[in-house]
Amino acid sequence: MTDDLRIERVADEASLRDWRHVHNLIIPPDALTLDEVRERAGRHLLDVAYAGEALVGCMTVRRPTADAPSVATVIARILPAHRGQGFGAALYAHGLAAARALDPAPDTIETIVLASNGAGLRFALARGFEESDRYTLDGATVPYVHLRIPAGGPGRTMGG
Repeated sequence: MTDDLRIERVADEASLRDWRHVHNLIIPPDALTLDEVRERAGRHLLDVAYAGEALVGCMTVRRPTADAPSVATVIARILPAHRGQGFGAALYAHGLAAARALDPAPDTIETIVLASNGAGLRFALARGFEESDRYTLDGATVPYVHLRIPAGGPGRTMGG
């Protein structure tokens, strides 16, 4: 089913809007403006995924920072209508490859999932991620869950 999956780097207003649409639908407590997405595109790798012409998801690869110099973060988001078809695994594999190709290469890959997203948590746990932190943003009620694997660890092989 993923044969027609196309993953593209956010590069213009249309792809910025598509990335924002998926992000805001999947993570409503942290909805972003287009200006905030533009700013993120300058710091992170942002991709959008399409099956044919249909928007199916988006992905973020956050580079290591001064606070976490050996950790890259990969977050894949798939629209509900397109889940369970292998798009998440394909998009996540793409993100893991991008994170592992960063220079310098990270020692650890992290992902972040809303605690209310049971399918997302199961997806990460099934790929060898282990919970490392849980927190709730000011004014929010649903915690974020951080999960980690070694960069060369279990997440290197991605199944459907």
